Amino acid sequence: MKQRRATRQHADFDSHEGSPLVRPRRLGSTLLVVSGHDGFGLWMLVGLALAVGMFPDGRGDALVALGLGGLLAVIGLVAACLHSPWMPSWHGWTIGRGTWPNRDALIALATLLPVMAVAGLVRGDNAFWATRLAGVALALCSLAGIIFTARGDARRQAPGIDEQLATQLPLSRVVSATYGGGLWLWSCVAGQQGADANRHPMAWIIGLLLLALLRGLIENLRWQAVLPRMPGPRTRFELQPRRYLAALLAYALPCMGLVLASFGQGLVPITLLAAVSCMIGMALELTLYDGALAALPDSR
Repeated sequence: MKQRRATRQHADFDSHEGSPLVRPRRLGSTLLVVSGHDGFGLWMLVGLALAVGMFPDGRGDALVALGLGGLLAVIGLVAACLHSPWMPSWHGWTIGRGTWPNRDALIALATLLPVMAVAGLVRGDNAFWATRLAGVALALCSLAGIIFTARGDARRQAPGIDEQLATQLPLSRVVSATYGGGLWLWSCVAGQQGADANRHPMAWIIGLLLLALLRGLIENLRWQAVLPRMPGPRTRFELQPRRYLAALLAYALPCMGLVLASFGQGLVPITLLAAVSCMIGMALELTLYDGALAALPDSR
């Protein structure tokens, strides 16, 4: 029994400096995390659009977008409340009797306040000053939620991570949330406007393509910062087939859908396919990156 316990304790530490090993999350758990960040990204874009007066007039359009963002953001919280093995904690908060939310969870929950304010203020004309002010609050709270929860997530997933890698994750999450949330928002607008959505899709298409390019650049820089520190041959992480699959789902399929949508045919199913494919691809990529972090020697 003692030998088995000692073996189990030894398995929780690496052989380099005794730093704790971090077990990468399963794909299902990471998918819930990415879904939450997509929801925050969708809220952030809705808030920005309302703040500058670019969101389509009408109460239904705003409520559908806010509702979809809430569904994406809260599904992880619901899974944590049900004590799902995919989501044992929500932003570090293990939900149970007598437990209180930590700082990251409180920041995420606080974003619901401007969401409810926007939902109550949107009317037929969204140019009202209070609606714009609520949009600013929603955008800022969503951005803060993405940054703080990403940084806390990095500390929980890799306690020995150095400052350089820790500061890269919030920037990556902000761009990823904007990219994924933009795809979901475009799908909402396309579904609400129907045939009218085909009139001016080019601005969304160009913006999302640029976001995909920016995200690919940032993720490549993150991998280049990790790979030189890897023990053993780098090719076992560089040439993983799953990395190519993640790139196909996160970039190739959504960008192909964006290009096809410019022809104005089948806009709603194309946008839905692009958003779902992007979310799965980003979750797979994040799972692989967590695995690379877990293989690092002590970086403190």
